[in-house]
Amino acid sequence: MSSRKWKTIKLSEIAYLNYGKSLTSDIRKEGKIPVYSSSGITGWHDTALVNEDGIIIGRKGNVGSIFYADGPFYCIDTAYYIKKSELKCNIKYFYYLLKTLGLDKLNEDSAVPGLNRDTAHSQLFSYPEEIDTQRRIAEILSALDDKIELNRQTNATLEAIAQAVFKEWFVNFNFPGATGEMVESELGMIPKGWRVGKLGEFAEKITKGTTPTTLGDDFVEQGVRFFRVDCIKDNFGIDASKALFITPVTHDKLKRSQLRINDILITIAGSIGRIGIVTERNLPANLNQAIGIIRVDKNKAPVNYIYYFLKQQSIKDRLLSGVTQSVQANISLTDLSNLKIIIPPKTILGKFDIVMKISRDQIENLSEQTSSLIELRDLLLPKLMSGEIEV
Repeated sequence: MSSRKWKTIKLSEIAYLNYGKSLTSDIRKEGKIPVYSSSGITGWHDTALVNEDGIIIGRKGNVGSIFYADGPFYCIDTAYYIKKSELKCNIKYFYYLLKTLGLDKLNEDSAVPGLNRDTAHSQLFSYPEEIDTQRRIAEILSALDDKIELNRQTNATLEAIAQAVFKEWFVNFNFPGATGEMVESELGMIPKGWRVGKLGEFAEKITKGTTPTTLGDDFVEQGVRFFRVDCIKDNFGIDASKALFITPVTHDKLKRSQLRINDILITIAGSIGRIGIVTERNLPANLNQAIGIIRVDKNKAPVNYIYYFLKQQSIKDRLLSGVTQSVQANISLTDLSNLKIIIPPKTILGKFDIVMKISRDQIENLSEQTSSLIELRDLLLPKLMSGEIEV
């Protein structure tokens, strides 16, 4: 790309960072206007601070976080905002450009992370002066982000449908062949021929991880994935992008927590009750002591049944009721193993597994595609922003 079409300037020459305005949390509950903080959307309000598209930049807390507001929004005082009308370039292009400037590394307050506005305004970068070039770069990256978001929404819908099927069969008891005959159990009324058991009956192993530093080993830049609590998401299972890494030698030492395909992961300390299933693309992997591993015996129950059973809010509430308070809330492996579970006949479980396998395969295929798209976007972003790739 011709160098004469690119110009090196300060951020202040093209954009102005406005301070957000405080808004107490008790009035961030109703309305149609999204309220942004340095953590993204944190509520809704009935009045906009900005009545156009804009960009939000984390000022306190999540320093340098970048969000795009498509339409009217409110920005609170933990963040800056940039208005489309005050920006001297394509707004979507500038949104992606900001992601390459390393604003998250400009913390100037050791007590509370903070991004100084003058420091942000002084950042230098090169950009194409031609609006058409900016627009084409933004269109490429936006197309990738749109597909990533569509995949995530589709997976959320598929997951919601799967949970609805589980509830209909195993909570409302409207399963194929249901006769309506019910009997008493320690978990309430259940269909005749069903029983109550313990989770441990259906597991080859229930264990948890270990921190490598207890062995004197350090984390490394690349290697075997090492999952922590923030890798286990409430809605999307396992987020491998947030994993740390250990060496193959350390992984071999931590044999107890070496993961396998279809291991169910459940957070047992801190944010208790998040669930994920290990897939082939997650491996090899290990994890720390805040995550439990349930390795289901497939001859006794389908993994999908145990997975969706544990995802019920009622089960999370039951686990939380047995929480032990120490340095942080946690549940024991014994309590997990003794968790009471309703066990239908194998014929019903088999039918459910067939239905769920279709859904889980679709979810996994879309998740794998999404991971590839994210890698492609992250590879293209700096190359497009530097002019290394012509458009």
